Amino acid sequence: MLDIASISAVVAAGGVIVGVVFAVLELRNLVKTRQTDLALRLYSHFGSKEFLEARRTVMDLEFRDYSDYVKKYGQFGRVEAVSQVCMFFQGMGVLLHRKLLNISLIDELFSPISVRIIWEKMEPVIEGWRRQFNEPRTLEWFENLYNELQRREQVLQAHP
Repeated sequence: MLDIASISAVVAAGGVIVGVVFAVLELRNLVKTRQTDLALRLYSHFGSKEFLEARRTVMDLEFRDYSDYVKKYGQFGRVEAVSQVCMFFQGMGVLLHRKLLNISLIDELFSPISVRIIWEKMEPVIEGWRRQFNEPRTLEWFENLYNELQRREQVLQAHP
């Protein structure tokens, strides 16, 4: 038979276990809440007039390859719009890589077609910058974001 000291030790240990489980559950909830807050702040910028204008400027660029881009617009042609759009997606790629955003949230909240169209349009320019400046990692997280969204799309198509 257990004495009062033993019963009280078991109850205390049970209380600690319940407290730890509760803390872990709260921490998970806090992480999800922060991810959601971060995603919504990014989404607000994504839909801003300034960003939409920059995206339109990038979409209106017409070039065949990097040399054509440089010939028409200069080495850093339309630099403000191109930087704003590419760096936005670069930032999302970093957040994805660091697991501060997950791919399903990005896919559902942001327009994956926007990422795809911008990456595919700007890839020759980005590759040109990488070669010209010997910086193979230029906008690597934007490229990674594009690749991850492509993989997700393939998985979703294979398993509807």
